[in-house]
Amino acid sequence: MEMIVILVILAVIAFWIVSIYNKLVTLKNRFKNGFAQLEVQLKRRYDLIPNLVETAKGYIKHERETLEAVIAARNQALTGLQHAAQNPGNPAAMKELAGAEGVLGGALARLNVVVEAYPDLKANANMMQLSEELTTTENKVSFARQAYNDQVTEYNTYKQTFPPVVFAGMFGHGTDAELLDYEDRAEFQAVPKVSF
Repeated sequence: MEMIVILVILAVIAFWIVSIYNKLVTLKNRFKNGFAQLEVQLKRRYDLIPNLVETAKGYIKHERETLEAVIAARNQALTGLQHAAQNPGNPAAMKELAGAEGVLGGALARLNVVVEAYPDLKANANMMQLSEELTTTENKVSFARQAYNDQVTEYNTYKQTFPPVVFAGMFGHGTDAELLDYEDRAEFQAVPKVSF
């Protein structure tokens, strides 16, 4: 009889440990999926930028430096995204992406200021369409980033609570996932306004 009780207790403990492992894996996969959704929106944003620059080129030829800065910032952000996509939640990769996004936001803001000085460019149908698409994409990026950050927070909170904290490191979940945080960058305090 005692042997049966001991086996039942061991089975309950094993089931409990397996459930902790499974929840850690589930939460990690959720934040990775959240990053994949964010990645889709960021890639769409990055794909719009060269079209925006090409449309603007014909009107603001002497502002080449601004246009080149936008493309360089876009390329830097795309590289940061590729690094982050290899290991979503990695603190170094997420900081690189956040920094590159900050540079890109600043470059787009400078482009917006330049474009404001060219009424013909602002009235261009292609520029207006690209502007609308970029604004819509910016909103989608914000929602996807918020969802990703919520999922990372849920994962980190669960693995830091007791009893999962005891097992998280043993199961390969020792490092916290990093939020994609722009809060220290003024250009990301609000959704960038891009009006052409």
